[in-house]
Amino acid sequence: MNQPNHDLIASDIDAYLNQHENKSLLRFITCGSVDDGKSTLIGRLLYESKVLFEDQLDAVASDSKKWGTQGKAMDFALLVDGLAAEREQGITIDVAYRFFATDHRKFIVADTPGHEQYTRNMVTGASTCDAAVILCDARQGVLTQTRRHSYLLSLLGIRNVVLAVNKMDLMKYDESVYEDIVEDYQAFAKEIGLNNVTAIPMSALAGDNILVRSDQMPWYHGPTLLSYLETAEVNDEHRKTAPFRMPVQWVNRPNLNFRGFAGTVASGSIKPGDTIRVQPSGKTSSIARIVTHDGDLAEAIPGQSITLTLNDEIDVSRGDVISTTDEPASTADQFETTLVWMHDEPMHSGRPYWLKIGTKTVSATITQIKHEVNVNTLEHTAAKQLELNAIGVCNISTDQPIAFDAFADNQETGSFILIDRVSNHTVGAGMLHFALRRSANIHMQATDVNKERRAELKGQKPAVVWFTGLSGAGKSTVANLVEKKLAAAGHHTYLLDGDNVRHGLNKDLGFTDADRVENIRRIGEVAGLMVDAGMIVLTAFISPFRSERALARSIVGEDEFIEVYVETPLAVAEERDPKGLYKKARRGELKNFTGIDSPYEAPENAEILVDTGTLSAEQAAERVVAEMRKRGLLES
Repeated sequence: MNQPNHDLIASDIDAYLNQHENKSLLRFITCGSVDDGKSTLIGRLLYESKVLFEDQLDAVASDSKKWGTQGKAMDFALLVDGLAAEREQGITIDVAYRFFATDHRKFIVADTPGHEQYTRNMVTGASTCDAAVILCDARQGVLTQTRRHSYLLSLLGIRNVVLAVNKMDLMKYDESVYEDIVEDYQAFAKEIGLNNVTAIPMSALAGDNILVRSDQMPWYHGPTLLSYLETAEVNDEHRKTAPFRMPVQWVNRPNLNFRGFAGTVASGSIKPGDTIRVQPSGKTSSIARIVTHDGDLAEAIPGQSITLTLNDEIDVSRGDVISTTDEPASTADQFETTLVWMHDEPMHSGRPYWLKIGTKTVSATITQIKHEVNVNTLEHTAAKQLELNAIGVCNISTDQPIAFDAFADNQETGSFILIDRVSNHTVGAGMLHFALRRSANIHMQATDVNKERRAELKGQKPAVVWFTGLSGAGKSTVANLVEKKLAAAGHHTYLLDGDNVRHGLNKDLGFTDADRVENIRRIGEVAGLMVDAGMIVLTAFISPFRSERALARSIVGEDEFIEVYVETPLAVAEERDPKGLYKKARRGELKNFTGIDSPYEAPENAEILVDTGTLSAEQAAERVVAEMRKRGLLES
């Protein structure tokens, strides 16, 4: 700890705490390619700012002997690389956050991994930062991951950027090496809109140009890293002057006499008496009180957790956004976005995901991948899917309107994540650009004859009976027998068969994962229309992915969807092989065949299970009909 602070603590602890509390806070990230020295740099900053206790230094000195990569010298990277796997491999895997402070400012730094497979961790770490330090190994120059991380910083709106040309000691502090790297990087940075880049030559291990200017590089006359960080602009001013936004996190109703709406102010300010608009409903009112644990406020600003009470009784729910009436947020259900894919399983158009924006979670579908961005050349390339760490511009549709701002105007209300509906893993992070014009121009047309009336005319309850299973399991055979039995009983039915629809509706689709997703999406929509017509619809499709079957269920409705898992061991299905497809797949003549070189995700909670390895087709059909009768879809 530096001497002025030490003296102040000794003489007036209250004054010290007040001084510390009122310092500005800078959140910054260190990023770049693997082994560029990010963890070493942060360790050096922590060491030089004297925020480490003696027992921490003793522990690092001990660990350096066991895990260190610097011989007998202290390995500063071990101060932030806490996982055993990180220490064994000498790399960063997880995002590590560290706090330190100087006389001028407080800091929270995120140390992010450099490996391409952990790019998603870098996005997580950068999402709340005001500045970034991009490290570049002087021996290697600007690499692919350097460009990828820089492009992501540009997308995330981080404009305070340091290019830290590290390990200059290994290049004998050669100025020409530094200048060549800076020239190469600056050319790329201008293309992606990073116009405020400060380059600093340094050695994190030796401490050159970290806190004080290095004698080893007399040709450098710019700031040290710490002096830059102490003066970098914090993004709070923009948040304070932006229009007021508060996503509602909770409806606070402790008793009959109080009803408030709790949340954290994302941007702007609000005072009692200000008129507000609740979105997406559009209802208006005015602020009665701004309630906090410590009492009412005269004004609320960004970052404060508050409860607002209104002068009118209007409907407000979790996920709504409270805005001012003069500058309200936009509302739409179709958008253009930039999406960073963060999961090992590729993203496919047409597949449903949960979209979480602020406190609102809705169902969303990627309707179109407009292009993928090559981070090396910035070229736009066509794509049917996005692989892990890919960046693409996509159109997204949600199942209901949401309140939003363009990410460029408000990062809090313009960013979102995508969540897998089956595993609940976060699979993507995105930034909203604008609402598609057709979002405002297309509306549902009300009709007087509804589903209930159509079903009444047919004297039945409409439903979808969705048969799924491996090829050769007997789906089409059983579904055909079920339809015959229903037709004989006077029911209005239709059987959508996997092979038949590929002769017309889906003749343009192949058998890649992306095409399989679109195949089932279309069938789900058609089945939904038929249910709306009052029909009992039977579908016989392999439909290998749980997420697409979940989409079909959501289109129809939980109480009108019956999943029938036609279970048969792969060996039995392959032995049957009525169309000879398994033999072709085994010979390599048929690619992406389910069960051979493409996965089948068996249902986890199917309403009906029939094992055609032990039941005849007739017995399986009888079981399905009996279960439909038991569920009230058929008259007893």
